[in-house]
Amino acid sequence: MEKFTVDDLEKKLIDELASHSKEYRRAFHGRGECYEGFEFLIVDFIDTTLYIAFYSSIDEQLEKELLELFKRLYEKQIFKAVILQRRYLQQQPNQVLFGMLPTEVVAFENELKYQLNMVSNQNIGFFADMKEGRAFVKDEAKDKNVLNLFSYTCAFSVSALAGNASKVVNVDMAKGALTTGRHNHHINDLDTKKVKFLPYNILKSWNRIQKEGPYDLIIIDPPSFQKGSFAASKDYIKIIKRLDKLASKTCTVLACLNAPELTTQFLKEIFQEHAPSFDFTKRLDNPKEFPSVNKERSLKNLIFTRCFHE
Repeated sequence: MEKFTVDDLEKKLIDELASHSKEYRRAFHGRGECYEGFEFLIVDFIDTTLYIAFYSSIDEQLEKELLELFKRLYEKQIFKAVILQRRYLQQQPNQVLFGMLPTEVVAFENELKYQLNMVSNQNIGFFADMKEGRAFVKDEAKDKNVLNLFSYTCAFSVSALAGNASKVVNVDMAKGALTTGRHNHHINDLDTKKVKFLPYNILKSWNRIQKEGPYDLIIIDPPSFQKGSFAASKDYIKIIKRLDKLASKTCTVLACLNAPELTTQFLKEIFQEHAPSFDFTKRLDNPKEFPSVNKERSLKNLIFTRCFHE
């Protein structure tokens, strides 16, 4: 692999600008380890906001060169604000490098909208690499009762309702995220009478979740690790063990896994052992804007379909 440089980055970003639109675009994805020396960096075009995240501290000279590059991009007068998030620092607000942050920043994707939080120094409320997962849900949801576990800001729910789901049940213990989720439905003019927002700890609330079933489409999109509440390595299995009581006879499951140390085989094996009525169907491709040296360390979206074997 040839050493990647700031000049290379500038060329890539300018090429991406040639087809810039309102649609949320990952313009540079260093996290997939395809660009040597820039594994710390992501750059997103979010309508008129340029969003940059550093996942680790970097050399002072390199940071100076990058900030000069981002200033040159801002001077092209395409972006009204340039935001830098230092993900490696705790409790530090995002930095507005240039311009002024709009009152409301929205991610546009496949004719749907999602409210973003550009002030927080952690997740902004939207995971762009899940684009194919949301498209799958929209295509599958028609007339189905949908369960959205670890719903966060309910992007899957928005996609399901846009796909004419009969009902969606969103479950997440973060009440603030569910409030944003409700807003996401409103800004898309979707009827929330068909939606439930349940602020539950999933692993302690199975009876309440089961009452809204059986479910025809189940989305499992947990955090890799959340201190005190969920660790994929030991807790994912607890969800799979409950599927038989939650699922309809023809249920489809979208099982998501973003832990780099856990592979697709990890998911396949726990389904095979603890939910044998579900057959593995396929793995969804990740968007091409998220290249990765090792596919198993990137986002894994696996589809399982319930089939009763004689």
